[in-house]
Amino acid sequence: MKKLNNILNIIIGSFVGVFIGHGFYVLWDFKTRPELYAMQSAPWYTSILVYGAFTLVMLLICFVIKAIIKHKQKKK
Repeated sequence: MKKLNNILNIIIGSFVGVFIGHGFYVLWDFKTRPELYAMQSAPWYTSILVYGAFTLVMLLICFVIKAIIKHKQKKK
């Protein structure tokens, strides 16, 4: 169970890191080339919101699994 908990911690850290990295990249790209984003009908930060929603769902799943593991360990 400890190994699974460590793997979940790595997954959580990876998702948060990818979200932060993607956010910085989109912000940098928007500041560098705003004319590309002016052509789009959606705001420039839409992909950040989509990545954020996906990250929240994945983090919620990981935290639920961690809670189940902790609950099973307390029963033993």
